[in-house]
Amino acid sequence: MIAVHIAVGFSVILLNLAAGAIGGIAWYRDRPSVPFWYLLRAAQVSVFLQVLLGGLLVVTNHEPSDDLHYLYGILPLFISFIAEGARAGAAQRELGETDFESLDPDTQQATALAIVRREMGIMAVSAGVIFFVALRAAFTSGL
Repeated sequence: MIAVHIAVGFSVILLNLAAGAIGGIAWYRDRPSVPFWYLLRAAQVSVFLQVLLGGLLVVTNHEPSDDLHYLYGILPLFISFIAEGARAGAAQRELGETDFESLDPDTQQATALAIVRREMGIMAVSAGVIFFVALRAAFTSGL
């Protein structure tokens, strides 16, 4: 089971690096990216699976050499939840008190793109943070 935990850990690192980079580039270029969202969701699934496997290892009395590994191992899950909460409020922050339906079609499209860009920025930053935290978790694993 340790080998699976290590393999999933590598996928957490690589998927979050890819999602953060692609999302950051798309955000910078001000272009929505469909592949970013697929990568991000795969990265989130890998984080959940990694935490689940880590929990199973703890229950079966496997201990890392550094207790910080527990913190770095669980932080990506919390970061992901916090980012999803921030992303959920992105539309409201972009719209404010504006009634979206009352806007003309061109303004609606521009507003929708601004919302997507804000959401991409939030989630790309979270993927980057998770990448670094997961990398730190790998270094504290004792391997």
